Amino acid sequence: MQENNDFLNPIDPDKITDIPNIIEYAHNLGSAVVKPEDQGKIKGLSLSAMKEQTDMQLDQIHDQIKLLAIQAKKINDRKIISNFIYAAEIRFTPIINHTYHLYQKENQSFILSLVDPNQWGKSKNQLVFIASVKLLSDHTWEILKKSDAFDFKT
Repeated sequence: MQENNDFLNPIDPDKITDIPNIIEYAHNLGSAVVKPEDQGKIKGLSLSAMKEQTDMQLDQIHDQIKLLAIQAKKINDRKIISNFIYAAEIRFTPIINHTYHLYQKENQSFILSLVDPNQWGKSKNQLVFIASVKLLSDHTWEILKKSDAFDFKT
């Protein structure tokens, strides 16, 4: 009788290896479960997260642009009113951080006054209130209150 020493392994030879770290699935019972990833799901989640983040950043930039536009308008308004005031008649030395009042005379010239519109007596009819302003440290003028009837466009 002939003895058969050949061992016949019942596992498919394509499913075993001497180097287990190169196979794409767990190679023993204690190994971690390896599942193929759903590439469409990964890309979909990534695109969703990317869209959310970029939309949030674009909203922040949009808010910053709005703020800069508001600041630019305020600076431009200060520049325009400052031109009116420095072209006006001023009979005193204005002090920084004090409030003054710009009026238009009957002859269409302007005058800067210390007198509030509510403090005028009979001479009030000779002047038209334009704006209440405050002198800032950069020697521009901030509009505190203005007449809706007057257009500051130059």
